[in-house]
Amino acid sequence: MSQLYSSMKPTPVLKDELDIVVIPTILNLDFLEMWRPFFEQYHLIIVKDGDSSRTINIPTGFDYELYNRNDINRILGPKSSCISFKDSACRCFGYMVSKKKYIYTIDDDCFVAKDPSGKEINALEQHIKNLLSPSTPHFFNTLYDPYSDGADFVRGYPFSMREGAITAVSHGLWLNVPDYDAPTQLVKPLERNSRKVYLSIQLPILYVDAVMTIPKGTLFPMCGMNLAYDRELIGPAMYFGLMGDGQPIGRYDDMWAGWCVKVICDHMGWGVKTGLPYIWHSKASNPFVNLRKEYNGIFWLEEAIPFFQSVTLPKECDSV
Repeated sequence: MSQLYSSMKPTPVLKDELDIVVIPTILNLDFLEMWRPFFEQYHLIIVKDGDSSRTINIPTGFDYELYNRNDINRILGPKSSCISFKDSACRCFGYMVSKKKYIYTIDDDCFVAKDPSGKEINALEQHIKNLLSPSTPHFFNTLYDPYSDGADFVRGYPFSMREGAITAVSHGLWLNVPDYDAPTQLVKPLERNSRKVYLSIQLPILYVDAVMTIPKGTLFPMCGMNLAYDRELIGPAMYFGLMGDGQPIGRYDDMWAGWCVKVICDHMGWGVKTGLPYIWHSKASNPFVNLRKEYNGIFWLEEAIPFFQSVTLPKECDSV
């Protein structure tokens, strides 16, 4: 009987309400073996980018749907051009076909990270905690997320605002390879974000054990490689901008979605969290290839941001 109980796995939180969109990939998905203890009981949606005829290997034991470009063209017909090709933004198709309330999206070069004590981080579990607890977009709490274990509202925080706001987005971070743009990659080619906690001026603390709400009225650079969100709440705004094959700009797809989402969340009174959980970003992309993709976007960015900072949505806009 003890062996029977030891082999039984507890039902994970939101098992029937969350899809994992394992994103765009042209590679074999061996990395899922590392995530098996955390992902195996959830449903996966895999969007295969690039050559539709190429076969990719997916470890056994996972419940998944697999889509390629032929599927996208067949299902969407003439509207398939709204889904990026040869770009990570093709993950949007996975968002669209999901029927679940929540989405967690992760790239195929993201591995399980460890905290400073050496314990493996269950990134999905932390994202769920972030989404199911309120946010504080209207008044900043200097002790970070007051709803986290061991934290609370500090002195001076208005009691009338302590119920918080609904959380729409949980934005996770990365250890090892930072999410840098091409110019920063070129000047800091060997820089890595360590999980170790250092106490010196030369080696700052790089693992920050904190979650915080991004204040209302503040934009942020949203990275799509370790991201969870409430699909029923904010789903239509989580459109990763059209990039990749045939497009003049690349690597700004998730940024576009982040700016749209943040402006809409601010208008609707919802919160966006950033910080924990960390994943281990295993490899750096080629900075010269990235520069070709980003070059036009570097200039475009300086024009786009003022628009998002100044845009005002009328009160009549009461839905995403």
